[in-house]
Amino acid sequence: MVQKILNKVVGAKYISVLRTWVPNMVTWGTVGGVALVYFTDWRLVLDYVPYINGKFKDDK
Repeated sequence: MVQKILNKVVGAKYISVLRTWVPNMVTWGTVGGVALVYFTDWRLVLDYVPYINGKFKDDK
């Protein structure tokens, strides 16, 4: 059903092109996310992980 709607709106050619690009976009998105965590303050990100959040309460 969704594919029929997308074929009407976008077209079959662009859907096939998108299917070939999805793994590449997922890979670069993951690399970008890891780089963002690496180059920013890692504790800022890890404060949202419940188990690790409690470990560093007394370090501040």
